[in-house]
Amino acid sequence: MSTEFTLGAGGYTAVVTARAAALRVLQFEGRDLIVPFPKGGPIPDYRGVIAAPWPNRIADGAYVFDGNKHQLPINEPERETALHGLAFPLDWTLKESDAGSLTLSCTVGPTAGYPFVLELESRFALDEAGLHTSVTARNAADVAAPYGVCPHPYLVAGSSVLDEWVLEFTADSFLEVTPDRLLPVGVMGVEGHAFDFRSPRTIGSTEIDHAFTGITFDGGLARLSLRDPAGTGVGMSWDTSCPWLQIHTADKPEPVPSRIGLAVEPMTCPPDAFNSGTDLIRLEPGAEHTASWSIYAL
Repeated sequence: MSTEFTLGAGGYTAVVTARAAALRVLQFEGRDLIVPFPKGGPIPDYRGVIAAPWPNRIADGAYVFDGNKHQLPINEPERETALHGLAFPLDWTLKESDAGSLTLSCTVGPTAGYPFVLELESRFALDEAGLHTSVTARNAADVAAPYGVCPHPYLVAGSSVLDEWVLEFTADSFLEVTPDRLLPVGVMGVEGHAFDFRSPRTIGSTEIDHAFTGITFDGGLARLSLRDPAGTGVGMSWDTSCPWLQIHTADKPEPVPSRIGLAVEPMTCPPDAFNSGTDLIRLEPGAEHTASWSIYAL
């Protein structure tokens, strides 16, 4: 059974597992703000994990970096991709904690397809404004390393079904993907498209599993709101380290429960960035990168 840690402050409760540094529970005054998963069991659908050293998927698990070809294990066989990085199967180590904050760390690599060494540190802190998370990566090797990161929470606005939730986030473009493998095709504008949520709009039956960009950062932060018609809601903000945002309506074939939460994933780079190079972080030896985001009740 994986170790877990409970935090509390400002009416919020958070439970983080050592496995994958995953956010298992986040509640405000007893109300779920994310889709939880059972204690001690497997983590379904990457719920709440830290996806590093890449977010989303890499086509064929293959890429070239600094002239060297690399082949990662395929962990999404139905699409022949390497999905959500290498940190999620790992047990992270407790560095420090108190009633309202927690810092976990792990080392990624060297391993098959990723002959680099990154030291990752994830800090979770609760206060009256919500849960604030940051992930810092440091290159602990003597060669440069490719890197990207994102969180993977499934947000819950309230007791109504997802189709009735009202979504708003200010992104003017999205990444069109192939229908079978969800690999990038090209960037398209949201104007006149079902993916335009620049003004608050009910999600309805729209199915989304796409990355968005052209995001508006106001005072260094981008914001997303998700509201239930009954009056509750959840919000998420993130800093300029994440110019991409993956949104997924969690559609599943029967009889698996479908559309039970909205995956909201601020990303430092788009899908398949290890191949496209788009916004891919190049971490030089000894260099660090930090990305931050927050989740809060509305």
